[in-house]
Amino acid sequence: MLTTLAVTANSFVSNAVTAQEIPEEDLNPIALELKELVWGFGAFAVFALVLRYAIWPKLNGSIQGRTERITANHADAAATTASAQGDVADYEAARAAARAEGQAIVDEARAQLEAERTERIAEVNRGIAARRAAAVAEVEAAQEAARAEVEAAVASVTSTVTLLALGREPDPDVLRNVVTSTVNAGAAQ
Repeated sequence: MLTTLAVTANSFVSNAVTAQEIPEEDLNPIALELKELVWGFGAFAVFALVLRYAIWPKLNGSIQGRTERITANHADAAATTASAQGDVADYEAARAAARAEGQAIVDEARAQLEAERTERIAEVNRGIAARRAAAVAEVEAAQEAARAEVEAAVASVTSTVTLLALGREPDPDVLRNVVTSTVNAGAAQ
């Protein structure tokens, strides 16, 4: 370690000695030297040539390729958008057609139900009319039967009263005519 320290001290001293030996006017940091100027220009020229003939065509090609891909993607997106808008228009048209068809089916079903309802009401009304006619016929038959019974009862009572009052039986045809006209006159009121 001492040897490394001695070497470092020697180099420091030798640098200090060399720094004192260079005249101060040659230490201008802004002054250019010809060899630095040639090396700088040569490096710039090589870099410019490499840039122009090796790097720039690849860079320009990739820029052009990217521009073409972006343009193609925009065109694809526009085509996809137009296709989607067409699909949406087709969907809306199909939906409107389905809605119209559904409404037509509902209207047809409604008309059919109304026809069935009307037919069923007519059928029920015919049944009610038939029952009413049967009931009226039954009532008339019952009235006729009751009238016949009443006439028979009135004829029997009249015959008995006449027999008791006059002592003889009345003529059955006359008695039947009188009782029938009396019962019919009473029924008419």
